Amino acid sequence: MPNPSESRPPALEKIVQKFQRQSDPKRRYELLIWFAKRLEVMSDASKVPENKVQGCVSQVFISATLDENQVFYTGDSDSQLVKGLVAVLIEGLNGLTPDAILAVEPNFIQDMGLNASLTPSRANGFYNIFQLMKQKASFCQAAAAAASNG
Repeated sequence: MPNPSESRPPALEKIVQKFQRQSDPKRRYELLIWFAKRLEVMSDASKVPENKVQGCVSQVFISATLDENQVFYTGDSDSQLVKGLVAVLIEGLNGLTPDAILAVEPNFIQDMGLNASLTPSRANGFYNIFQLMKQKASFCQAAAAAASNG
C-alpha cells in the first residue's frame, strides 16, 4: 500500500511534519497562530459570496486564480485559529497545478494531529475550506480548458 505522504505536495508534507513535531496541543495552536500572522492580506473585493466557505462557524473566504497552469489562493477569516488553518492550506497548495491539488487526499488533516486539538466544528470547517480549494482548482482547470478550446 502506498504511503499517503508520497502523494502529498512537498510544501504540504513539510507543514504536516512541522505539526507532527509538536506533541503538545498548545504548541499546535501557537503554530497555527504563527501561520495566521504570515498570511497575506486578502482584499475586501474578494470577500464575496462565491468565495465564502459554507459550513464554517467563522467567516472564511478563499479565492483562486490560475497563472500558467498554477493555482494561487488568497484567503482570510475573522478567527485567528481558522486564519491559521487557511494559511496552512494556502502555503501547502499554492503554485500547484489543478491536477496536483485535486489529487491531494484529506488524510493530511489527521496526520497533522489537529483533529485531536480542534473542536469538531473547527475540524469540519478545515475540511470544508480544503474542499472549496479543490473545487476552485477544478473551476480554474475548466476555465483554462474552455479558453484553450475557444
